[in-house]
This record gives sequence, structure tokens and C-alpha cells, in this order.
Amino acid sequence: MKSIIITKKHITLFCSLLLALTVCIIGTTVTFAGQERKLPIYCVECDKKQVAISFDAAWGNDDTEELIKILSDYNVPATFFVVGAWVDKYPESVKQLSDAGHRVENHSNTHPYMTKLSSEQIKNEIDCCNEKIAKVTGRKPTLIRVPYGDYDNHVVETVENVGMYCIQWDVDSLDWKDNATPESIYKRVTKKVKNGSIVLFHNDADHTPAALPNILKTLKDDGYEFVFIEDLILKENYEIKHDGTQCKKDG
Repeated sequence: MKSIIITKKHITLFCSLLLALTVCIIGTTVTFAGQERKLPIYCVECDKKQVAISFDAAWGNDDTEELIKILSDYNVPATFFVVGAWVDKYPESVKQLSDAGHRVENHSNTHPYMTKLSSEQIKNEIDCCNEKIAKVTGRKPTLIRVPYGDYDNHVVETVENVGMYCIQWDVDSLDWKDNATPESIYKRVTKKVKNGSIVLFHNDADHTPAALPNILKTLKDDGYEFVFIEDLILKENYEIKHDGTQCKKDG
């Protein structure tokens, strides 16, 4: 019968294999945990042919009045996510949006990457923007769209803790791209919209005013009803699927 001699080399190899196995297990756990991350609302599961149009306003202001007119021509309500610094610079436009019947919501105060901020800093960004909007419109925002779509569990939880809803989008017009055209914006939006979609535009993109009328007409002809994001989303007894779709909880 042969005896097995365990050397220092064997022990070292065994320890190395054990460490590697441990790392793999931990890595798997992290991956699984990552799949359970908290998500903003990208769209809403619904049977009705409803869609919400939204605009982000952070920098320029050349097209805001024209967008208000187009939306009025087609009797379409829209949600505008504005940065606090933009409110400081263009308070008259914020009032015009509100007076025209559109919802003015929060897009942070200074447009930072929220994931790089502490809870207190995120809360300050939210509160400062809310105060500026409320001062002009008389209405405190209930929704926030974080800048750059930059979020993690920490950001989403902080937003929830201040009693607001974190909103993304499932249809990106990509109207901000250098190679965007009215035709490319139109095709992208009309092909991707479905029941419960939230569409993202920007208030100062070069070709949005040219693309918007045809988009609104086509969606209306297809039977879609335009609603505010606040009226589209569920306020209680909901869950968010892995793709960001908000839906009613079972049971």
C-alpha cells in the first residue's frame, strides 16, 4: 500500500484552489445580487394604448417656445424634466411650460453624476431643484430623472426616501446625436413605442421640432392617448421587472 506524502507544495496548491473557488462563489453571489438591483421606472405595463412624451431641459433654450406650440397644436400634454440651473437662467420658460398645462419635473439642480454623490448631496440636489420649480410654477415636483441616466441602488433608494419616483425611458429618440435627422428621429420613436412607453426628447436638440409633428400625428392615428408620466405610473402595490417595466404586484 502506497503512502501519500503531503508536502508544503501540496498545501500551497490546495490553499490556492480553495481561494480561487471562494472568489468564484463570491463573484457569483455579487452577480446574482446585481440582478436584484433597484431600478427606476422605464415604462409601465398597461392594456391601454397610452404613451408619455418627455423632454429634458438642461442647457439651451432655443426651441422651447416652438415645442410648446407644436404640443398645443396636437393637444398633447408633456412632462419636462428641468435642471435647477436652467430654471435660474430661464424662469420665464418654466412658467410658460406650466401655464401651457405641461408638467415641470426634477432633473437635479446642477446636472451631476448622482452615483458619485453621498445621500445628503443627492437630497440637496433634489430639494434645491424642487424649490426653484415650485417657486415659479406653484407646484412641487413628484418625479425626478437623474442626469445621464446615471443611477445605482444608492441613488434610487435616496429618491424613494424623499418620496419621489425615479423615471427613465424605454424609447430614446436620440435627437441629441450629431447624425440625427428628422427622419431618423421619427422612425426610431414610432417603431419603438408600445403601450405604456415613456419617450425621451430634449428641448434644444437640432431636429426635434421638425420631427415632433409627424411623430405625434402618427401615434395619434395609431390610436395612442398621450398622458403625463405622473398619470401613467402606478403609485402603490407595484413592482419593477428586470427590464424596468413597472407593473402591478400579483395577488
